[in-house]
Amino acid sequence: MLLRSFYAKLANRLKAVLLTSEINTKFIIMRISILVLFTLSVVLTAADAQTKQHPAINASTPEAAGMSAKRLQRIDSIIEKAINQKWTNEAQALIIHDGKVVYQKSFGYNDPELKTKMPGNGIFRIASQTKAITSVAVMMLYEEGKLLLDEPVSKYIPSFKHPLVLDKYNEKDTTYTTIPATKEITIRHLLTHTSGIGYSQIGGGPINSIYAKNNIICGLGLFNNQLDADMQKLGTLPLQHNPGERFSYGLNVDVLGYIVEIVSGMSLDEFFHKRIFEPLGMKDTYFYLPVEKQDRLVNLYIVNADGSLRKSPGYFEVNNNIMKDYPKAKGTYFSGGGGLTSTIMDYAIFLQMMLNEGEYNGKRILSRNSVRMMTMNQIGPLNSGPHKFGLGFQIVTDESSALGPQRPGTFSWGGAFSTSYWVDPKEKIIGLLYRQLWDDQHEDELNDKFKVLVYQAINN
Repeated sequence: MLLRSFYAKLANRLKAVLLTSEINTKFIIMRISILVLFTLSVVLTAADAQTKQHPAINASTPEAAGMSAKRLQRIDSIIEKAINQKWTNEAQALIIHDGKVVYQKSFGYNDPELKTKMPGNGIFRIASQTKAITSVAVMMLYEEGKLLLDEPVSKYIPSFKHPLVLDKYNEKDTTYTTIPATKEITIRHLLTHTSGIGYSQIGGGPINSIYAKNNIICGLGLFNNQLDADMQKLGTLPLQHNPGERFSYGLNVDVLGYIVEIVSGMSLDEFFHKRIFEPLGMKDTYFYLPVEKQDRLVNLYIVNADGSLRKSPGYFEVNNNIMKDYPKAKGTYFSGGGGLTSTIMDYAIFLQMMLNEGEYNGKRILSRNSVRMMTMNQIGPLNSGPHKFGLGFQIVTDESSALGPQRPGTFSWGGAFSTSYWVDPKEKIIGLLYRQLWDDQHEDELNDKFKVLVYQAINN
């Protein structure tokens, strides 16, 4: 219809020109040429608008993607120095600029004693990087009209009705008193970590003790627990504060994962694979690894009190609780807040989808307006450190962008085993730096230096 309309207008215009008296031939030819060029331009623009897709990740040279190969080499030195200083035994780094891979390297040894090189396709425990994927799942259901962000959680999990806030706690006998919360927890509170739900085994205080007494832990290494039973029990336990009152990082996204199961009628594992991983081509992302891929799981190293490293013997301790090497188990507990394993490239695909405003390689996962909501400040003036928080991501603001090279609107997070990522929509940059350490003492320093060296390599 669009082409037919243009050609009809062109024919009428040419007819008018030819009927015009006292116009020389050159002028007629010039008018025809202009009209033809104009028509072609409009048609090509319209066709491009109809077929345009955001970029899929592809290989490139740094210069072709607007970055300096020479300046990117500075990254090598800081990672190699960290390995030489025994801050870490290995690392992987990946940088994507406007859909083009400009830097992808592995460093060090997966097992220094055996001199086993770090595999390029190594599978990492990504822990809290799971949260962003669960948040996307929630927003997909939101777009389908199956839930609303400001609905009470009790609509889906009745035990969350009439929430209570911790008032007094007796350390000697672990008894406590509570007062009624001023409001119910909503799905938005969970997405923004403003519900008042705490995090077992992270930090300390009364909430940790109360959770431990009720066998509510962080979702990793749970081989006998069931997600539904634990989340229903969590709803009966006291909150740290009234919903919406403060930002407090907690088990919120595990609750969201259970809500995804309730609303979708699928396990979280099944929902992730059918609705997110398979459409995007994320072939190496799992809660529990299939046997044939378990040999690709990157070794976990534990940082001792003196800063030295030791290889995990298949478990690690968190607040005196033994956490087994969960990715190799045949588990059924799907922790939406921390359970996934993945490769650095698989997660980059997920982030490229977010950078592409919800679409990747012709597959749309979210609308651009849902992505906009997820990557903007959703907590107002509440304090969450130097940055703000959206729906599943930390957000760099105009003010906090003064602290480093990341532009306002950059969204990010990381995992407890020293994996981190960020996405800068203005610069169209995705950066990921992965290691596998528990209790990493130099994580912030290395991550901050990595960011600086990525941005200083931009040429365009």
